[in-house]
This record gives sequence, C-alpha cells and structure tokens, in this order.
Amino acid sequence: MSHMKLTKDDLICGTLKKNLQRFGMTALTRQAVSIDVGNRLRQLRESRKVSMRSLATMSGLSANALSMIERGKTSPSVSTLYRIADALAVPVTDFFGPEEVRKKVVFLKAEERTRLPFMRGLWEGLGGEMFTGRAMPFLLTLENGASSGPNPMLHSGHEFVYCLRGQLEYQVEAQVYNMESGDSLLFAAQLRHRWRNPGGMVTNVLIFISDYADGDQPMPHVERAE
Repeated sequence: MSHMKLTKDDLICGTLKKNLQRFGMTALTRQAVSIDVGNRLRQLRESRKVSMRSLATMSGLSANALSMIERGKTSPSVSTLYRIADALAVPVTDFFGPEEVRKKVVFLKAEERTRLPFMRGLWEGLGGEMFTGRAMPFLLTLENGASSGPNPMLHSGHEFVYCLRGQLEYQVEAQVYNMESGDSLLFAAQLRHRWRNPGGMVTNVLIFISDYADGDQPMPHVERAE
C-alpha cells in the first residue's frame, strides 16, 4: 500500500485479493470501513501532548518513520502499531477511531467489520472490540506462507481456533497440530503458541479468545515486536 487511506483495495490487496476472488470469498471484498491511521495517530499523540521526538524515544521508532506515517507516506505494520500503542498507553483498537461505548449486544453487518491488514494476511474483528465482556472473536484470512512470526505468543485467557478453509499449522508449546477445514483446537492461552499456513491456498480461520485479563491486548493476534 502506498497511502494511508485504508479502503477496500488497500486492505485486501495483491495476491491476497486475487486468492479471495479465486476461492469465492466475496464477502471479504465488500466496501470496508475507511481508516485513516496517520490522522488518527496524530490525534492520539497530540491529545496526550506527546511530541514526535518523545514518541520516537518511547516507541523505539525513528521520528522520520513516525512523521511519514502521520503524513500518509507509508503504511505501518501490525507490530509498528503495537509499539506505538504501547508507547501512548492506549489499546491498539484506538487506531480504528475514538473508543466507542461498549455494548452488551453487538450486531455487525459484514461490511461493518474492523479490518486490519498484516504481512500476507487480513484480520477482521467480529465485535469484541465493542463488547462489554472479555471476549474477542475474529477472523484471519491467510495467504500461503503467512505466519504469526518466529517468536511464540502467550497471553491470559482461553483460545479457541476453528479452521474454516484450507490448512493451518498451530503449535502449542512443543506440540504441533495440523488443522484442516472443520478441525478445532482449544487451549489455555498462557501456553506459548504460534501458527502458520503451510498449504498452497488461502486459509480462513475463526479464533475466539475469552477471559483475558485487564490490560491484555488479544488482537490482532499476530507477532508483536519485542
């Protein structure tokens, strides 16, 4: 992506978009909610009276990189968003817009989902970011070769994984589970885990994280930079 206005064509791009069309995933090619991450970053930084130089020091990113993100000259990776969110002490979901009033009932049309692209994949929220309880359901669409990264993840709560399409390799501690369409996995999320798409086609996965502790950010559930 060459700019920060994350529209349908930006979020579902390149090979991923072609593969989605190839496998009939038309629901994911509907008009997505437009997200101006650069402008939102500027709002969050200025509302906290944090200078660009201070944010660079706190996040470990260069002031030039942060400036390019704010001006829409480059697109931040998921790990970069996490680093900025940690530095500003806000949940990463704040980049999608002002925090909404959390609800006891959340109904979303397909085109209303929060969408976030990452390396060789797409994360789609299913309402957990707006829900009052500690429940975070989301979808992952993974190109062949997509992975959560070389380092394992761990967090509080419980994690349920359901493979909707394709193949998924899920490692929990030393055990590797090779999942195919219809397979499921449930585990305590404080166990180290990671995943990858080992197949030659797009994989679609439903993940549900529950009972996580206050302060945990169980999304987008891709590798964070240390």
